[in-house]
Amino acid sequence: MQGVGSTNMTTPAISPLAGEPIKRADAERLAGVLKAFADPARLRLLSLIQSSPQGEASVSDLTAPLGLSQPTVSHHLRILNEAGLLEREKRGVWAYYRLVPSAIASIADLLTPPRKRATKKTR
Repeated sequence: MQGVGSTNMTTPAISPLAGEPIKRADAERLAGVLKAFADPARLRLLSLIQSSPQGEASVSDLTAPLGLSQPTVSHHLRILNEAGLLEREKRGVWAYYRLVPSAIASIADLLTPPRKRATKKTR
């Protein structure tokens, strides 16, 4: 089973809401990605990074707004990165993180029932 700590988790191709049973391996992968989402600090990190003027942030940019220590912020960023929700770019001694829009969109799509998806796209 892949957990939150595994590298580059991918979301399954089929939604648990598609009207057919999701395979066990796909359910485990999706659960791992959703675990990465299911933490208030990680949700705030995603929000802070997305709303930053450059669309990216370093650990030092995020510690004060979260009120968490640097090691704790780094831990949460690592989990989000390993889940495939953030990408990391090293520049000198700093690492910068930005959202992976396709990963966020694919999770939203997986969790939207097919009938709602069809309605949403035609609007």
